[in-house]
Amino acid sequence: MDRGEFSRYAAAYTDTVYRVALNHLGSAADAEDLVQEALLRLYTSAGRFEDEAHVKHWLIRVTLNLCSNARRARRHYDPRPLEELPCTVPFQTEEQLALYQAVMALPEKYRTVLYLFYYEDYSVREIARILRIKDSAVTTRLSRARAQLKASLTKEDAYGL
Repeated sequence: MDRGEFSRYAAAYTDTVYRVALNHLGSAADAEDLVQEALLRLYTSAGRFEDEAHVKHWLIRVTLNLCSNARRARRHYDPRPLEELPCTVPFQTEEQLALYQAVMALPEKYRTVLYLFYYEDYSVREIARILRIKDSAVTTRLSRARAQLKASLTKEDAYGL
């Protein structure tokens, strides 16, 4: 891959890779490190890509693998409560912050499918390919994630949070 091609891909997909990593790891610093590693793997990749969509798919898959590796490497991994995580994303309204916090409180498998479906506009079939699971598993995860979000946000409204 030449430098121009790499620069174009890096400019186009750095934010996507960062958001996927942040979604998985919950740490901005760890996500930034993973972005560098994923882009380095892209630059040193010997494979040929069919088109832009193939590059994006490949980068997301590499990022998910790197996230899994990072979690396995942290044997002493001690997930902190959401309140202790620094919020590095600026929000326009309190509702946006509440939605972000509700999504981040979901289990990782639900956050991932929500992100890929709603923010990256992947279809259920494409998400299944990326995550290497069945289409029905993606549909189930989306349904459960929506139900948990609805319950969480409804509970917050009921308590005036």
